[in-house]
Parts: sequence; structure tokens; C-alpha cells
Amino acid sequence: MRHWLILSAVAAFLLGAAPVLADEPGAVCAPVTTRHEITIRGQRIAYTATAGATLLRNDRDAPIASLYSFAYVKTGGDRDRPVLFVFNGGPGASSLWLHMGVVGPRRVRLDQEVNPSSVPPFGLVDNPDSLLDVADLVFIDPVGTGFSRIVGEGRPENFYGVDEDAESVAQFIELWLTRNGRWNAPKYLMGESYGSARAALLPRALMGGPTYGGVMRGVTVNGIILLGASLNGPGTAGQGPSQEAALNLPAMAATAWVHDKIDHRGLTIQAFDDEVTRFATTDYLQALDKAAAGTMDDAARAAMAARLSAYTGLPAQAWLPGLVVSPRAFSQQLLADQGLTVGLYDGRYTLPSAHDGGEPVADDPAMGRYVPGFIAAFHQMLGEDLNVHEDRSYGAIVWRNLLPAWNWKRTGVPEGQSFAGDLATAMRRNGDLRVLVASGYYDMVTTPAAAHDALIKAGVPMDRLTLKTYESGHMLYLGNTAAAFSDDVRALIRSGRR
Repeated sequence: MRHWLILSAVAAFLLGAAPVLADEPGAVCAPVTTRHEITIRGQRIAYTATAGATLLRNDRDAPIASLYSFAYVKTGGDRDRPVLFVFNGGPGASSLWLHMGVVGPRRVRLDQEVNPSSVPPFGLVDNPDSLLDVADLVFIDPVGTGFSRIVGEGRPENFYGVDEDAESVAQFIELWLTRNGRWNAPKYLMGESYGSARAALLPRALMGGPTYGGVMRGVTVNGIILLGASLNGPGTAGQGPSQEAALNLPAMAATAWVHDKIDHRGLTIQAFDDEVTRFATTDYLQALDKAAAGTMDDAARAAMAARLSAYTGLPAQAWLPGLVVSPRAFSQQLLADQGLTVGLYDGRYTLPSAHDGGEPVADDPAMGRYVPGFIAAFHQMLGEDLNVHEDRSYGAIVWRNLLPAWNWKRTGVPEGQSFAGDLATAMRRNGDLRVLVASGYYDMVTTPAAAHDALIKAGVPMDRLTLKTYESGHMLYLGNTAAAFSDDVRALIRSGRR
């Protein structure tokens, strides 16, 4: 739930913002098309890049939104070549993070991927890990992000909500398939952070029905890739306080491990994480329940605090009396003796503790370090590679007006159902649907343990679910892990070809 707490803090600050005003419908400019070549895994690939807006319409055929996308299609490729639809999260994030980080044919080059410089010049290079060798790529900027905007008769309430957002993205995908003649292509969805929730919801919107959307699109997908999965949110049952604390522990311990604040005992990070996760979901969770019930004596409390200290590097006293340390408190205490705070989004990153401005994103040691490079490289690519020259700002992440207005209420699902429940329904409907869930050990915002717990509780078929954890953080492709992640996605896509 930590991810949603951060978003709620941002939303609370912005609640007084004025509502979004829809743009006038004006003409949608013709897409911009450019041609390129790239070498991926030893294969030279020619491809066409198309950047432009798609007009979404309501039942009266009136324009309501202009949704911008970036498509990379292999030259001479078959119409049944797989298509991967890609988006990030937020709510309010554009697709540039996956676009420039691991999936697209061009990527940002930082001077180092962990604790990089946050000032230019940054680099823009061909991406040897791009997935263009196995699928055509379509990057989607949901309404309100990137260059996508509300127009004509559109209103914020048409798009800024869980179901509303999924419906608009489904409408775009349906239009893209039609205009590009790709209805028989294998289809894959990739979503990061809140985008993982969107990816879990989309199969329902893409199929459609009388109680959901009111239309039958009949679109099924072959595979779904979730990164930094966030499968519980406001309005879902989620975890209770004890379970939330238990599921936070493995990521905190992994962060202590990577900073050498604990004894590694010769273990790999995977073996260590497995051990901590078992402890967290058994002995620690039971202790938290006893403490909450008032049935734990002082000796047992002290013994548990000592075990927590051994896993996290914090003194036992830090865990007393409640046996709980929040991820934010942990991030501030772990390296306090060095005057440093570690990142919540990626525990490998650090910034000085002094003069923390309190911004949950800009002052996070990870987000604050790599965001400038991603955005600068993206804008360089827009102009130099894609020949896109818009006279308005590209919304990399947009909170203002969008997040405070977000509608978390669901339609036609049991009250409190997690987004993993939607995924379980999609897999029940589609016996061929396979899912890859990718996480980073050092992600204390959307932890691997919380994602796995949500999937298990939802009853997702484990025989069609692959769980992968990488030595990275929320953006799990940073820090020499991009090749491994992209190869895992390649394996998913290749195994789906018939």
C-alpha cells in the first residue's frame, strides 16, 4: 500500500486545483513517420516509427480525447507479427519511462545507472535490449499524460478513473488494430507500476460486455507483463496493518543487504530474500498479530526485535515497542550514520539527509537522480529521431488536476476486489493467457512480496504465471538488469507463437 500512500500525499496537496478544461476539438495533425535501422541481438532490423494522435469519440460520434502514441513497426513484417502495447503508471505517468528505459529502440544513457549525475549532458543511444526484434511496439500515453488531452465534449470524469482509463485505452487499441490491419496479430500488454493495474484490467475492457462498457470488442491478449506490480489500491481490500508491515520487510532487508549493513553469511541476494520472506510471512507476521492482540511478553518482543535488527541493520531498539518500522523511516535511518537517505523507489540510490524538501518524488534519492536524464533523452529523441515538434509541453508525469479527480470506484466487480482479481478473471476466460510479473528486490514502494501475496490471494493460475525478481528497484531495468528482463519477455513472446 506504500505506493498509494505516496500518491495520496500528492493528491492531498493538489485537492484545491481547478478542474481541467477540455480543449476545443480542432483537427488532429497527421502522424509523423520516419524510417530507421537498429541491431538487436545480432539482427539488423529496419523499422518505421509513427508518432501521432488518435481521436477518441463518444456514442454521439463527437470527439472527446486526442490520445497520442508512438509505434515502431518492423519493415516488411508479417501482419501476424506480435504487437506489444506498452504504458506506464501513476495514475498520470506517460509511457516515456519504459520507452526510454528498456523497450524502445532508443534509450537514455546515464553516466552510471545507479546514483547518476542529474545534470546534462545526458546521452541517447541505440537500445540493444529493445524488444523490436520479437514484436512491433506501441507506446500509449493515456489521456492527460504526454501529448494526450481531453477535447470537444470530453470531460475529466470520462477518463480519470480506474474503469474509465481502461475503457479509453481499450478504445485506442481497438482503433489501432483496425487502422493497421493487425487483428490476427498476437497481442501483449506491458504495464509498470499503476500500469500493472491497467494491464490487469484491460482484458475485461478489450473483451467488453453488456455490464462493462456496453459493447463487445472481442479482443483477447496472449500475454501480460507487469513491472513493479501495484495490484491493491484505494477501494480494494489490500492488506491489514500487520500483513502490510510483514510484506514490507523483505525489500527493506534487501536494501540493508546491498549496503552491507548486515552479515551476508555467504548468501546470494535471492537466497537471502527467500529466507527473509519466509520469516516475514510466518514468525514475524505471527509476532505482529500477538503484539496487536496484547498477548506478547517483553522477552518475546525483545527477541523478535533482535531478529529484525539482524535482517535490517537497524538497532533492535528501533523496532521497539511496536516491532514496526515504516519504509520511509527505514530509508532515513539505515545510513543515518553517513548522513544519507536511501531511495524508496530503489534502495541502492542515496542522497544527503540534510535539507530534504519533503517532496515524495523529487526528493526520493532514486527518482530525483534518474528522472532528468530520462526526460532530456526523450525530448532529444522526439526532435532528432522522430521529427516531432509540438508547441506544447509533454507531460512526463502529471498529478495536477488528474490525480485528485481519480475515481477509484469500480463497476461490476465484488466490493474490495484487488486488481489481481481482474487478472484471475481474465486468465479464467482465456486459458492461453500467460503472465510475467517482474519486480526489483530493492523496490520499497511496490514490493515483490506484496505483488506475490496479491496474486496468490486472488487465485491466479500459478501454472501460467512466471515470477521474476531482479537486482534492481522500481524501474527494474536500471543497473545492468535490462538484458535479463528483456530476454525474459522475449521468452514469453516466443513461447506464445504457434
